[in-house]
This record gives sequence, structure tokens and C-alpha cells, in this order.
Amino acid sequence: MKPATLKEIAQKLNISVSTASKALKDYPDVSKKTKALVHELAKTLNYKPNSLAVNLRNKETKTIGLIVPEVVHHFFSSVIKGIISQAEKKGYLVIILQSNESYKLEKKQLNLLMQQRVDGILISLANGTADFMHLNEIVAQDKPLVMFDKIAKLVRCSKVIIDDRKAAYDATQHLIDIGCKKIAHFRGALLPQNSIDRFLGYKKALLDNQMDYDPSLVYICECGDKSFEEGKTNALQLLEDHTDVDGIFINTDLVAIGALTAFQEKGIAVPNDIAVVGFSNWFMSSVISPSLTTINQPGFLMGKTAFKQLYKEIKNRKKNKPIELKEIILQTDLIPRESTQVFKKEHI
Repeated sequence: MKPATLKEIAQKLNISVSTASKALKDYPDVSKKTKALVHELAKTLNYKPNSLAVNLRNKETKTIGLIVPEVVHHFFSSVIKGIISQAEKKGYLVIILQSNESYKLEKKQLNLLMQQRVDGILISLANGTADFMHLNEIVAQDKPLVMFDKIAKLVRCSKVIIDDRKAAYDATQHLIDIGCKKIAHFRGALLPQNSIDRFLGYKKALLDNQMDYDPSLVYICECGDKSFEEGKTNALQLLEDHTDVDGIFINTDLVAIGALTAFQEKGIAVPNDIAVVGFSNWFMSSVISPSLTTINQPGFLMGKTAFKQLYKEIKNRKKNKPIELKEIILQTDLIPRESTQVFKKEHI
């Protein structure tokens, strides 16, 4: 049965729309008899209140927008689950959009979310985003905006991140501690801040340990939908370029798994010939052989934390209270596995 409207209920009972509405909301100035008739007819006619109209009257839509570079990526799928787990508790619908690492699509999607009058926006930037005007326009319109993972430091909004520089430092230091003397880095694309910070963490660990930084040991991966293939390609190129590399810190687990596959195909023993550390702690990193040492990146917690911050800002904005912008840094930890469990090397 097609749901009835409030107007149809009012007409059938020969009462005003206002009275019918008050009866459904249990207003005290409506008689018990009228309330009972309205509720009974509403149930019979399958009446459902128009939540969108109610929310708009309250100057909210109970929806938030979420833009991620990739939906199927292990890390971002964990973030999404974390966001939804909190949004459902607060009665919010999450509109999820995928930018495909495209600045143009990201910009278009932000405009779409503003047209849909979402109450707030969560975003992790595309690799191709170098201009932040579209984000600053959102801030200028007083729309709550929280960035996570891939952020822009120049945009004045709250951010939920990890300390990528420290995490990368720890990953590289682990390779040094097990005896690696020549360590390569497969970094992400040039633009994202997290890719930059992971590279800087790698470089600082080398320099702090009196090891030379060699730019020819740094290979770029765009880390899109071809991450696995990029890992294989860069690993094969590394074997041609540097036969004496004995350790690699790799920007993401999927790229690292591609590299491990290439090494297996070429008969390179991991970790005895080359030790490998990945980043994010994807499920597959624990079940492949050899299992992958990696940095545990708390995606689910990041999603929960990002939504909670956005929710606070949405509520404060509605109450005309000042919004306190925050940069929330979540902890990471190194998960040692077989790809680095090697006896300490002795170099003469």
C-alpha cells in the first residue's frame, strides 16, 4: 500500500492538518479520542512521517557526506565502518562517495554534497589534489569539515591523523636494528601529506643512524588501483638498479605484497636477502608467506574519531556555540612478522 500523507489523514477524519500532526506528536491540547483516531488511521494507511521535511524545519538533514579516494581499499573500508558505527548511533545517514584519486571528481562531489545540504563533511584527499580552494570554500560557508588520513595543512579545519613521520621512522629503524645497511623506500605519490611525511620519516631514520640518504633508492608508487602491480614493477626495477639493497620500507601493504611476489618469482629470499616492512596492517599481510612486518594504522578508530569530532562541530554550530578545531593524532605500532625476522647480519 502506498503510504498516506498527513493531509489525507486529516481529510478522512475531517480535521485540520495541524491537528492531525499534533495528535501524532501527542500534544496535550488534542483530545485522547482524536489522538486515538489519528494513530489508528495512520497505522491503517501506512503513514510515515516525512523525516526530510521535519529535519529541514529543524535546519538539519541528519546526513553527512564522506569522500574517500577508494572504497574497496582495506584501510578506507575500515574507516568507513568506524564512521558508520558512530553515525547510526546518532541517527545520521552517511552519503559515501569515491574520488578515485581525482581532484576534479573530488571537487564535483563536494559541490554535490553541499547541494544535498548535508550537515557536515568528512574527507580524505585524492592524490591529485594540489589546490585547496574548494575545501576553503566549504570552511568559508561555515559547513563543518573534518579531514582524515590524507589532509591539507593549509585548510583551517579539524583533522584526524596518525604521526606518519614517526611511524615511517619506526619502520625504517626496525630495518636498521635487524642489520640492514642499504634501505630503499617505495613511497606514495608526491602530493599527499602522508606520503611526504612517510618519506621524511624514512630519510630522518637513515640520517640519525649515520647512513647515507640516496635518492636513487626511492621509488614512487601512485598507490591507486594498480598498487599490487606497482609493487612488482618497482621491486623488479630495484633488483636491476641496486643488487646490494637488503631492506625496503614500503608505503602501503598492497604495494609491499606486490614486491614480495616479485621477489619470490626471482628467487630472492625474504627476509634473508631483502627484509621488507609495509604500512597499514591489511588482513592479507598476516596470511601471506612470508607474513609481512607492517605498521598498524587504526582505520576503524580513525573513522569513529573523525565522526565524533564532526558531530561535536555540527551540534555546536546549531547551538551557535564556538567551534574548537582540533588536530587529533592517533597512535600506531609496528607489527613484526616473518618478512623481517632475520638473524642480525654481520658485515666485515
